[in-house]
Amino acid sequence: MNTFTRYLKMTLIAALLLGSPALIFAQSSSEYYTHAVGGRFGVSNGITYKHFLSPGGHAIDAIVNFQGNREYGVFKVLGLYEIHDRIQVLDYQGLLWYYGAGGGLGIYDDKLENSTTVAFSIDGVVGVDFKIPTAPINIALDWKPMLELSPYPGLKFDGFGLSLRFAF
Repeated sequence: MNTFTRYLKMTLIAALLLGSPALIFAQSSSEYYTHAVGGRFGVSNGITYKHFLSPGGHAIDAIVNFQGNREYGVFKVLGLYEIHDRIQVLDYQGLLWYYGAGGGLGIYDDKLENSTTVAFSIDGVVGVDFKIPTAPINIALDWKPMLELSPYPGLKFDGFGLSLRFAF
């Protein structure tokens, strides 16, 4: 079993262990939430946990990403600091927009060259966040451009994602 597969299995097991209590205790019925855990789907898929430092204000978003194809596999842990605010034009209960920045560290597995190296990036994020006021469900759509520093330095603009989370 290669390194990437081993990390992927450990991530899925951790998600099940950490996500189960969220499903049991998810009873938030307001437009704001303090914690949310779920999945992020897009170019790279992963598990996301968001914690608000203040109601509807600043938040920390931790993401465990995995991405791959026949040529490579990437396992990365990201941390983002986000600033949320109401969309004044719409003024819809539970709808916020946000922006922020952070970084990622992980493992890049080159399957063609049979080598593994460190993956490091600086990430930005901008998106919309909607907490269904009558249910413990949070939906976010965002764009996460990235400055990859290692193993292949350069800008990447393909980081669109949809997050579905249980809020509690």
